[in-house]
Amino acid sequence: MTNLLTSELVTAVSAVRLAARICQSVQRQIRPDVLEKQDKSPVTIADFASQAAVCRTLRKVFAEDAIVGEEDSAELKSPENAGFLDRIRSELAAVGLEADGEEICRWIDQGAGLPGPRFWTLDPIDGTKGFVRGEQYAISLALLINNRIELAVLGCPNLPLSGGVDCSKSGEGTLMYAIRGAGAFSVPISGDSFSPLEGVPVRTRSCADWSEAVLCESVESGHSSHSQSAEIAHGLGIRNEPVRLDSQAKYAVVARGDADAYLRLPTRKGYREKIWDHAGGVLVVEEAGGKVTDVTGQPLNFGCGRELAENRGVIVSSGPLHQSLIAAMQAAGV
Repeated sequence: MTNLLTSELVTAVSAVRLAARICQSVQRQIRPDVLEKQDKSPVTIADFASQAAVCRTLRKVFAEDAIVGEEDSAELKSPENAGFLDRIRSELAAVGLEADGEEICRWIDQGAGLPGPRFWTLDPIDGTKGFVRGEQYAISLALLINNRIELAVLGCPNLPLSGGVDCSKSGEGTLMYAIRGAGAFSVPISGDSFSPLEGVPVRTRSCADWSEAVLCESVESGHSSHSQSAEIAHGLGIRNEPVRLDSQAKYAVVARGDADAYLRLPTRKGYREKIWDHAGGVLVVEEAGGKVTDVTGQPLNFGCGRELAENRGVIVSSGPLHQSLIAAMQAAGV
C-alpha cells in the first residue's frame, strides 16, 4: 500500500467504523412493530448520528476539506423533533462523542458542503429499508480530488467477512477500502486500531461464461427495474437467480467475487443518481479489477455537482464481460 493518502485512509476508516458502531446500536433496538408501521425514526436517528460522527472525525484532521453528504440539520431544529436530537445525542455519547444539540447540528451541517477541487462525499446510511429490516446497509465515504475518486471506504456492518450475504452469519461485518492505483482490501468492520498493512486483498471473480454468472440487484424494484434485469439475464443465458440486497453492499459482493455484475437500471425518465450513492463502491470495484460505467458504457462523471448528471443508470461488473453486458442492455432497449 502506497504512503500517498495514508493519513486520509486511516482517518476515513476510523470515521466509518465509528459510524458503524452507532448504526449497529440503533439497529439492535429496532422492534418488529417498526417495520409494520413503516416507522422511520430509527433510520432518522442513525442517519444523522452517523453523519455527525463522520463529519466530526474528518474535520478534526482535514479542516479545510469540504464534505458533501446527504443530510443537513434543518429538520432537527424544530421543537417537535427535540426527541430525535436527544436520541442522536445519546447514541453519539455512547461512542465517546459528548456534545449538546447545537454542536451536533454543526457537525451534521459540515456535511452540507459543495463539491470543490478536493472534497469527501458521504452516505451515512445507504440502504435505509435494509437497515430497518435488519438486513444489508452500508456507510460509504470517498475522497475526490479534481473530480476523480482517489480513496474510498465502504462499511457493511451486516455483510459477512467470510463471504455471502446471510445476515445471520455477519459476525464482525465487512469494511472494504481502496486507494487509486493501490488495490482494494478488506478488514473486519470492528476494531480500535487500523493499519493499511492488515488488509486482505479483494479481487473480482474471473467469470468467462454468462451461464455461470450471478447478478445482484436492489431489493426494491423502485430503485432498479427488475423486469428489465430479468430480460437482460435471459438474453445473456444466465441461469442463476439474482441476489437481491440493499445498498452499496452490492459493490462489495461484486468486488470480492460473490457476484459478477450489479445492474442499477433507470426506473423513470430524467432521474440522475446521487454521487454519494456510488462513489465509495465505484473505486472499491475498480481497484478490485472490475469495471463501472453507465448503461451506455460511459464512465461515471463525478464532476457535475451532487448528481451524476451526465450519466444514466449504473452498471458494475467483474470486468471481462462488461462489453457484452452493455450490448445486452442495448438489445433490451434500456
